[in-house]
Amino acid sequence: MARPRIFVSSTYYDLKHVRSSLDNFIDALGFDSVLSEKGDIAYVSDAALDESCYREAASADIFVLIIGGRYGSPVSTEEKRPSRSFFERYDSITKKEYESACERDIPVYILIEQNVYAEYQTFLKNKDNNNIHYAHVDSVNIFSLIHTILSKPRNNPFYAFERFSDVEGWLREQWAGLFRELMHRSSSERQFSSLSAQVETLAEINSTLKTYLEAVISKVSPEEGEKLIKSERQRLEEVELLEDLRRNLFYEGAFSIMGEPKVEDFRDALLGAKTYNEFVENLSELSNNSGLLEGLPKLGAKSHAIMDINGAREILNLQPFDELMEE
Repeated sequence: MARPRIFVSSTYYDLKHVRSSLDNFIDALGFDSVLSEKGDIAYVSDAALDESCYREAASADIFVLIIGGRYGSPVSTEEKRPSRSFFERYDSITKKEYESACERDIPVYILIEQNVYAEYQTFLKNKDNNNIHYAHVDSVNIFSLIHTILSKPRNNPFYAFERFSDVEGWLREQWAGLFRELMHRSSSERQFSSLSAQVETLAEINSTLKTYLEAVISKVSPEEGEKLIKSERQRLEEVELLEDLRRNLFYEGAFSIMGEPKVEDFRDALLGAKTYNEFVENLSELSNNSGLLEGLPKLGAKSHAIMDINGAREILNLQPFDELMEE
C-alpha cells in the first residue's frame, strides 16, 4: 500500500538531532520520510546534485522545513566561494527545496527554532542597521526566508519550537487536521455527484411530465391547449436563452463593472445595436445607469472581451460587432 512521502528539508549538522527525531516520528505514524542522509534521494549523473533534491521535494506528498541558525550551502548555480559575509544575499539549497515544494502546491509545514524566531523579531526592527551582530544565525538570508514564508497568504503554517516534543505534538495535530479536511472534501465530492445524478433524474421526469401534460391538454381542449402549449414553449425558450446570456463571460464581468444590470436589459441592448458603442448607449439607457459609458471602455484589441461579447450576440443569432475585429 502506498504511504504518504514526507520530505524533510533543513541544514544538516546543526539540526541532525531534530532530523533524526522527526524521522522516527514519521516512521511511527506509518509514513515514509525522505531525508538526504538516509540515501532516500536518487541522484542522476547528468545534473547537479542539488537538482535531484528539488525534484524529490516537488514529488513529495508533504514538505517539512526546519529553520535553524545556519542558512546552508548555495545552490549549484551560485558562484562558488570559500566564505560569504553575513549580509551577502544568495540562494541556498534548503530555500530552493522549499520553493520547489511551493511550486507544486503540496502541503508545507515550517518549524523555526525559538531562538532564531526571536532574533527575527529583532531583525524586523533593525532592517537598515548593518552594525548589529546576531547571536543565533549565520546569514541575514535566514531572516529573509522567514519573512518570505510568513508573508504568503496561505500554505505557510509555522511553529517556533524549543523541544522536539513540542514539534511532535504540533505536527500530529496538523496532520490529523489535514486528514480530516481530505475526508471532508471526499465526502463533499460524493454528495455533489449524488446531487448531480438527482438533478439529471428530475430533468428526465420533468420532460416526461411535460409530454404527458401536453398530450392531455391537446385532447381536453385542442384549440386552447395548442395556444397554451405554444405559449409555454416560448416561455421556456426565453428562460433558457436568458440563462445562457447570464452565464456569458462578458455579462458576468459586467456585474462588477456596471452595477449588476438585468440580463433582460443586456439582451435588449444587444438586440437593438449594430455597433458596440450603440450597445453601450442602449444598456446605459435601459438600466438607467449613466455611468455605463465610462465604465465600459472601447474593447479595442482585448481579444478575450471581443469573443465574449460576440459570443453573447451569437446566442441571440446576431452578427458579431464587426468594428471590434478591426485594429
